[in-house]
Amino acid sequence: MASALSAFGLLSFTYFAAIGLFSPYAPLWFKEMGLSTFAIGAIASLQAWTRIVAPYAWSWAGDHSGRRVELIRLAAAGTVLAALGLLGVSSATTLAVVTALLFIANSGVVPLYEAVLAQLLATDRGIDTARYGRVRVWGSVGFLVSVVACGVLLQWLGIQAFPWVVAAVNASMLAAALRLPSTHAQARHEEPAPPVLPRLRDPMVAWFFASVFFTVLAHTSQYAFFSLYLDRLGYGKAAVGMLWALGVMAEIAFFWLQGRWMGRWSPHRWLLVVALVTAARFAATAAGGFVPVLLVLAQFTHAITFAAHHASCITLISRFFPDRLRGRGQALYTTLGYGLPGLIGGIGGGWLVERGGFVLLFLVASLSGLLAFACAWRAAQPSE
Repeated sequence: MASALSAFGLLSFTYFAAIGLFSPYAPLWFKEMGLSTFAIGAIASLQAWTRIVAPYAWSWAGDHSGRRVELIRLAAAGTVLAALGLLGVSSATTLAVVTALLFIANSGVVPLYEAVLAQLLATDRGIDTARYGRVRVWGSVGFLVSVVACGVLLQWLGIQAFPWVVAAVNASMLAAALRLPSTHAQARHEEPAPPVLPRLRDPMVAWFFASVFFTVLAHTSQYAFFSLYLDRLGYGKAAVGMLWALGVMAEIAFFWLQGRWMGRWSPHRWLLVVALVTAARFAATAAGGFVPVLLVLAQFTHAITFAAHHASCITLISRFFPDRLRGRGQALYTTLGYGLPGLIGGIGGGWLVERGGFVLLFLVASLSGLLAFACAWRAAQPSE
């Protein structure tokens, strides 16, 4: 198992290295191409558009065929081809099409990866959270290395080098995917995979997804607009990278030690804590743009608002969607928890910024955290 876990750790590292490059620096590249803030938000929202359908399609194929690792490799190859398509784009329309293709391919990696990993780490009491954290932490390390190194690299080479770096990082992810142990031996199933809709009718599951929706909706302000906010305030690209890195450092610490922390509270209680910290985080971001100390403190809360949230969600998804529902459960987490809020946050966030500025955007994100708390509280009631 150790070799398999190391292979998944490497894939996690390279996948999140690609995210650590694209999320902070793509908006700056789009700006360099002359796009408006609204257009930047709209193109950033394409990731959310693709996550509405594509992850479920990839995971449906994985649940029904059993060939999840082979599909991961196919998805990774697709990201390389799409990344190469970014080279030489000059119009907003072409940029949007190629970016959408990149996101369609990219969206298949995580739900398939999480489904295989959860199956590998399944125990009688659920997922082995300590081992899961030790694998998932490499994704955070990859994000950290990428966001810092690419910030320095792009400061040196210029933001025009961005598409070349994207192609190189996605090629490394394909190389990692080719190292995963094959799942073709598990491909045949005598019975059809069970339907997923009955699980969504469970009120506990429905309110859980609602809480995820509002938590991630708050974070779209971070993912799509935080770099632009810092740029507007006069921070350099290296400073932007370092502020992103602080959040990931806190995230790494949580994932590495989550075996000690996650057992202290139930996953539902963790979701309540996450929601309150999310509200406080984005209120501080709104108020502290010109106060670096506040921005630093807000970034450190990423350990709770992202890492603890993700660990709690993966635990509950494994509980709500066991066995051959696992892949589609992960896809629903991606779609309902990231696709829809990312879509609304990308377009709505751009609209808010153009009419009220970045401070208004982060205040609305704080309100979304409070709505997440209300939904998480409701989700916990049936278990009491």
